[in-house]
Amino acid sequence: MWQNQGVYPGGDQNQGYPQGGYPQGGYPQGGYPQGGYPQGGYAQPAYPPAGQGPYPQPGGYPPQPGFQPSYGAGGGGGYGEPTGYQSPEGVGFGEDGQVKGFDFTDQTIRKAFIRKVYSILMCQLLVTLGFIGLFIFNENTRSWFRANQYMVWVAFAVVLVTLIAMACCDSVRRQSPMNFIFLAIFTLAQSFLLGATSSAYDADAVLMAVGITAAICLALTLFAFQTKWDFTVMGGFLLCATVVLLLFGILLIFMRSKIMMLVYASIGALLFSFYLVYDTQLMMGGKHKYSISPEEYIFAALNLYLDIVNIFIYILTIIGLVRD
Repeated sequence: MWQNQGVYPGGDQNQGYPQGGYPQGGYPQGGYPQGGYPQGGYAQPAYPPAGQGPYPQPGGYPPQPGFQPSYGAGGGGGYGEPTGYQSPEGVGFGEDGQVKGFDFTDQTIRKAFIRKVYSILMCQLLVTLGFIGLFIFNENTRSWFRANQYMVWVAFAVVLVTLIAMACCDSVRRQSPMNFIFLAIFTLAQSFLLGATSSAYDADAVLMAVGITAAICLALTLFAFQTKWDFTVMGGFLLCATVVLLLFGILLIFMRSKIMMLVYASIGALLFSFYLVYDTQLMMGGKHKYSISPEEYIFAALNLYLDIVNIFIYILTIIGLVRD
């Protein structure tokens, strides 16, 4: 038991706390020692050295998979706020935004993206249907077109230029309102070409092709949303099939055959039906291996529109060949 003598063992009289810290067993009887607090403050160090004890080593918390925080100017060992989230390898935005994956973990983002794409697509299809109706039902328009057939080449050049610009330039298809301007010009030119093409067929054949195309696209879209099969991995196969179809079409320029044309149109309609499912699942994201970035709503709408247009052209060709 300590005696109340004003000093502690190991310390000097009337100099405050002992050199070795507080004595074990608590404070001595009689209250605090005489002489007040020690000069120079409390003993150091207050925390264990870096790398020891319960505190993390300098550099912050250990990295977790997929999360790489970066810290501010607080120096080594500081715990600044992380600046962002880096997706795991294989999942990210991708520079071209075509088939580079984006992890649609947020259902709100994915649904808003899909709504925007289909809203743009519906506007494109309405404009196209208006041009087709104008060409097949308005005799003045058909007469004007027969007198100015060079407009087909002008429209084709506009379609080609705007399509290449939107497909190859990120600044064109991502920056608003430039992306909407280019898409509007492309849609008007493409609709003019479709109207001019439809004017060569009977009105009932065109309406039949429109109805069949609408039924096919609706069925394939519902299938793409419901199926467990992942069609986004078929990009290489679809590219090879497109090259074969292109060469087949060039061959038919020199070999006129009704049967071969019918086979060519049937293969084309089937191929772009696969493309419609493929592009729809790219837009959906989620469980599929590849998906389009939410920033690419113009590109997604353009893909779907071209798929529907090509299906319509091949269906119209089949109906025309059967009726001829």
